[in-house]
Amino acid sequence: MNEESGHIKRISRRQGAGAPTITDVAQRAGVSPMTVSRVINGASHVRPRARDAVNAAIAALNYAPNRAARNLAGGGQVRVGLLYSNPSAAYLSEFLVGTLDQASRSDIQLIVEKCDPGGEEAAARHLMAGGIDGILLPPPLCDSKPLLALLAAEKVTAVVVASGLPAEGVSAVSIDDFDAARAMTRQIAGLGHKRIGFIIGNPDQTASARRLDGYRAALVEEGIAVDEALIVQGLFSYRSGLEAAEKLLDLPVPPSAIFASNDDMAAAAVAVAHRRGLDVPGKLTVCGFDDTTLATAIWPELTTVHQPIADMSRAAVEILVSEIAARREGERRQSRRIVLDFTLVRRQSDGPPG
Repeated sequence: MNEESGHIKRISRRQGAGAPTITDVAQRAGVSPMTVSRVINGASHVRPRARDAVNAAIAALNYAPNRAARNLAGGGQVRVGLLYSNPSAAYLSEFLVGTLDQASRSDIQLIVEKCDPGGEEAAARHLMAGGIDGILLPPPLCDSKPLLALLAAEKVTAVVVASGLPAEGVSAVSIDDFDAARAMTRQIAGLGHKRIGFIIGNPDQTASARRLDGYRAALVEEGIAVDEALIVQGLFSYRSGLEAAEKLLDLPVPPSAIFASNDDMAAAAVAVAHRRGLDVPGKLTVCGFDDTTLATAIWPELTTVHQPIADMSRAAVEILVSEIAARREGERRQSRRIVLDFTLVRRQSDGPPG
């Protein structure tokens, strides 16, 4: 993961202050408190020069870190809420792996709360009543304007994950959904496909629009006319993928390839192809997005965009703990956005037109 960018406001230690804080260490080392947190937690993705500077500052200030989150927050246990409402069990599983791992590393208390559609604000209030210090919002809640407005009004620190267009003033971790979808579409076109169907994700999520834009841009770059009949709405759920794939394959001239906005819908497209006796990839190429465990649990295994979901949730926990610490120590922080790399993973579900 790259070092975060953007302006970090520095503050001086108060006269007569007691033990040095993580902010003091960060200021002396010339890095952010989050980088100090990474060094303390033994994270591998810290530049050697930054790591050396932090260790030197710790020694010079006689800073004695205990478990990271306790000292980051000035000695109090950090309580972080994870609010989720996701139709993809595979995505949620990957997200939880990273969140639980980083929560353990940072010695924070994690409270997990599920909410039903329309119940986001009530679930958030329930978490706040339990005394949380901050909250993680994976998709689709990362794009909920009413929920973000509520958290801002209640002064609850939030970090959103996988939003295609993060709200102003909120820290975020994501990949470049536009570029990822563009790259996959160009990969499919490079195999010789001219009729490439696209299944859109949930229209309430900004990442869906970014992926659609990337698909459209790639077609233009490849000199392929955009056919609106080949673009079908989905909801990121398996069932919606079934319905979308049926519509695409019922066209008078069906696509020779289908690119779905997540692995659940791509797996559904493979199932529809099997039911119709279409060999994948001999007669139909199918590609997904996310690279969840589902991608390798079906046959043929999916060619997909690898989104580092677990790493994204780890980074989100790090940011959240750092911002909670800064708030408790009286430091005002600007929001940050970290964009992690994606990769195209080729498996057995793509090939030249049949």
